[in-house]
Amino acid sequence: MTQNQEVAVLGGGCFWCTEAVFQEIEGVVDVDSGYAGGHTENPSYEEVCTGNTGHAEVVKVTFDPAVISYKDILEVFFSMHDPTSLNRQGNDIGTQYRSVIFYMDEEQKRTAGEKISEMEQGGEYKKPIVTAVEKFSEFYQSENYHKNYFKNNSNAAYCRLVISPKVEKFKKAHTAIIRRP
Repeated sequence: MTQNQEVAVLGGGCFWCTEAVFQEIEGVVDVDSGYAGGHTENPSYEEVCTGNTGHAEVVKVTFDPAVISYKDILEVFFSMHDPTSLNRQGNDIGTQYRSVIFYMDEEQKRTAGEKISEMEQGGEYKKPIVTAVEKFSEFYQSENYHKNYFKNNSNAAYCRLVISPKVEKFKKAHTAIIRRP
């Protein structure tokens, strides 16, 4: 990471989905899937799936704030998952699929809190927002077979039925920030 880059660590369900969307954004330098927020060091995917590690599936998004702001990153994050669903996104159920923002500094914490307040006051959601805002401590990379999952497995059933519709929804809603070839 260079001096003019920032990092956002976000959990919004399956990291295959969140990785695929954030890879489409102009100004995003890197997206890495992994685990954060738990008590087990160097957890495996299988361990995280048990729900006993305390970790969430997350993406570490490295971005250039001169191109896209942290607030815009959060806007995309909230638009691609249900922040009112506790420990669940669609058919993915468990604490590892919780909605969570791991902030790097007080500025990110403030921005996340303001965004959540704005959404709550806006009346967009009928249920309360359950997205946790927690101090970042450690990120553990996922296994290699999870990296670029959608790009490498676009014909797999989960990719066609779950990830592809999320990517298309993102592209329709956020045309101004889509990565240009």
